[in-house]
Amino acid sequence: MEAHNDFTEGNILTSLLHFVVPVLFALFLQAMYGAVDLLVVGQFASSADVSAVATGSQLMQTVTNLISSLATGTTVLLGQKIGEKKPRDGSRITGASLCLFGIIGLLFTVGLSVFAGPLASLMNAPLEAFGLTRSYIRICGGGAAVVVAYNLIGSIFRGLGDSATPFYTVAIACVSNILGDLLLVAVFHMGAAGAAIATVLAQLLSVVISVHLIRKKQLPFTLRREDFHFEHAIIRRVLSLGIPLAVQDILVGSSFLIILALVNNLGVVPSAGVGVAEKVCGFVMLVPAAFMQSMSAFTAQNCGAGRMDRALRGLFTAIAVSFLCGCVMGWLAFFHGAVLAGIFSKAPDVTAAAADYLKAYALDCLLTSFFFCFIGFFNGLGLTKFVMFQGIAGALGVRVPVSYLMSLRRPVSLFHIGLATPCSSLLQLLLCFCCMYFLKKHGRFSDKMPHSPE
Repeated sequence: MEAHNDFTEGNILTSLLHFVVPVLFALFLQAMYGAVDLLVVGQFASSADVSAVATGSQLMQTVTNLISSLATGTTVLLGQKIGEKKPRDGSRITGASLCLFGIIGLLFTVGLSVFAGPLASLMNAPLEAFGLTRSYIRICGGGAAVVVAYNLIGSIFRGLGDSATPFYTVAIACVSNILGDLLLVAVFHMGAAGAAIATVLAQLLSVVISVHLIRKKQLPFTLRREDFHFEHAIIRRVLSLGIPLAVQDILVGSSFLIILALVNNLGVVPSAGVGVAEKVCGFVMLVPAAFMQSMSAFTAQNCGAGRMDRALRGLFTAIAVSFLCGCVMGWLAFFHGAVLAGIFSKAPDVTAAAADYLKAYALDCLLTSFFFCFIGFFNGLGLTKFVMFQGIAGALGVRVPVSYLMSLRRPVSLFHIGLATPCSSLLQLLLCFCCMYFLKKHGRFSDKMPHSPE
């Protein structure tokens, strides 16, 4: 089974779509992975369980995004070496990354399990849902090492130009999670705790089967025993690319957690409504998120091969397709938010709250269609410090203060609080345009551009 796609040749649109489609389906299943918990709990448990899963899963999603961002360093570095036709370096990068992320997985497992209570308090979990939220975080935290494992598997194969294997791993996890939720929540009525147990077991099964699938794949290099050690030069390079993205994700994720904490102060119904809306947003944003991941791999390979002209044409192609899809998603979120929210909750007051919040995200669909593609492009170039800067500027400079100010308005409107997100995206998009202008002005788009212009 071939595990390597060469993005430096062939039709750009065809190459991108061939890679994007499996990524899109993988992200869809990953969104389903968390959404199924909320969907099943919303149909077979109480509003307190819905609030607990909404709050706990938002925290776990932040952790997952953090791990994925760190692993992007492996994707970019591996993609550049494949573009340079240096597969031996690829095996060393893969081995060192496996060692590094093994330690990271252990730290997250211990940390989330031990500090589940303080984290639930930090999130302002409503009193009625506090114990359930703490249990959800503790149980899911126990499987954090597995989350790290399948995120790293995905990052390695995306660096190789293979988006099919990550799709298989997420598909296995999603199907297993659905079956587990139906059994533990719908049949045994275990509520939020049952959803968390199903999540951890699904992740474990996914990794076990994924390792079996990977062993059958034909890689562009041979992993040897001596590759599995802490090669400091490689680890420093992976972390230098991944840490800025991880810092950005911590702060961006924290800004969304702050919004949820502000809403949690309003009661169980607004808390559950925003939690449902965030799950819907996970699906609404799938296309730009898929192009962001794809552009990282596409750009890294072409940068490594000295094909900056092709990398730029890939960026513009991705933006065009992403924007068309963003218009459709924005229309659905603005005019049919209640219908979308109704998939996850049967309570009319919860779906009404979610629909109000989703109207703001409809505007964000148009903006993210552009700047998510830019972010993938900059990641592929190794400009992760700029990506960190624009993310922090949007989160701390706009999203947090705007959401706080809107929460002080009376009467409180979830639509007004939600406007903090498109306001943040607008600033981030402007910063991306400025960065593109700077790079062009300084000749960084020449075909001999260095891999790490920072």
